[in-house]
Amino acid sequence: MAFKIFNTLTRKKEDFKPIKGKTVRMYTCGPTVYNFAHIGNLRTYMFEDLLRRYLDYKGFSVKQVMNLTDVDDKTIRDSQKEKIPLKNFTEKYIQAFYEDLAKLRIEKAEVYPKATEHIDEMVQIIKVLLDKGFAYKADDGSIYFSIKKFKDYGKLAHINTDDLKAGARVKHDEYEKDNLADFALWKNWSKDDGDVFWETELGKGRPGWHIECSAMSMKHLSNAFKKKTFDPDGFSTIDIHTGGVDNMFPHHEDEIAQSEAATGKDFVRYWMHSEHLIVGGKKMSKSLGNFYTLRDLIEKGHDPLAVRYVLLSIHYKQQLNFTFDSLNGAKKVIEKFHDVISKLGMADGEGIDFKAKIKKTRKMFEEALDDDLNISAALGAVFELVKEINTLLMENKISKANAKDIIAALENFDSIIGVMKRDENLDSGIEVLIKKRDEARVKKDWAMSDKIRDELKSKGIVLEDTPQGTIWKKT
Repeated sequence: MAFKIFNTLTRKKEDFKPIKGKTVRMYTCGPTVYNFAHIGNLRTYMFEDLLRRYLDYKGFSVKQVMNLTDVDDKTIRDSQKEKIPLKNFTEKYIQAFYEDLAKLRIEKAEVYPKATEHIDEMVQIIKVLLDKGFAYKADDGSIYFSIKKFKDYGKLAHINTDDLKAGARVKHDEYEKDNLADFALWKNWSKDDGDVFWETELGKGRPGWHIECSAMSMKHLSNAFKKKTFDPDGFSTIDIHTGGVDNMFPHHEDEIAQSEAATGKDFVRYWMHSEHLIVGGKKMSKSLGNFYTLRDLIEKGHDPLAVRYVLLSIHYKQQLNFTFDSLNGAKKVIEKFHDVISKLGMADGEGIDFKAKIKKTRKMFEEALDDDLNISAALGAVFELVKEINTLLMENKISKANAKDIIAALENFDSIIGVMKRDENLDSGIEVLIKKRDEARVKKDWAMSDKIRDELKSKGIVLEDTPQGTIWKKT
């Protein structure tokens, strides 16, 4: 079955076909590093991780570029407020972002380009836009893109520009959908920028947000800068561009306009956007007290893998309602996965022919994900398999050979889901106690067995005795 994805540009599901063979060039809008990423941001990165993992699963070779916005209105504002050099200020949050990705098992992109390291590329693109008449310099020295000059403006967000007021401009990086105005490519230095500026052919200033992503995607996913200078002929259309639905306008719309105006080619073939995350049925907000980062949730005692599961388990095009009940439910699901894998590791029953069931589950799993990453249906297929495995384990009908096949299948599914492998290992002292308790049980020394169980419980280890042996969990 072909892999179908919903293309925001055409508003329909389409068969995914990379431009060049089995190679997929994917650009994902990364964080603006002025603070810790919140769970709404992380929901988008989780969707992109699912996409990347499934492309790998399907046999594609993925080159993913995720940018780091380390210069924009927010990073400048907050670094100036704290009186910290921009680079020092943003580096703290860049490292925190990498830590969050690791804790959530989000696979690494091939490239994490920083905007501040691509100023020259941005300047070169802007010069081409000036030469072609798509951009102009305002009285204050800033340079704007004229959206009236680009006939396809609004094609991604499906916006009608007929009522655009000629000459209206917006200098802010972010603005509302009804603010149809020329956007800033280059911002002339102002006192509010402090020591954040670059001396260039365009003047003293710094880039607008939108041009940053065009420059970084062209640099790392095409040959547009192979000759060190901007070569529009060297650009080739990017396969996939992803982000949150809030990025669609103005950010992605403006990326399309400036990129296609500069190169004369389609910028991206497939656009994919994840829906918003809300918390407890309400928009996430600090004023409502429902604003969370991954760090906040870990401090409350929640497992990052449970956070991963919650953010992953709802289809990316559906609004996700994050609750602590869902987080606790995710923890129980993960425990079930861990338990069944532990029991399979000790299985030594009579054995049955289980390969047909595995094959059927794999087919259902792949058909679900082929349908625009329908993760809910894919997980449903895995749950049915696990339920049947647990029943057969209780009946002692899983042999070592069966267990080996089943574990391999679960590992295959987990290459997408990413929660089945335990993070923690037991220290040697705990392992010794568990072994001693097993020996006491063999000798029917129930007093010693209970004493060791209580000692382990005080150390945060709960034991479960099963027909396959004793399994442990951390409380």
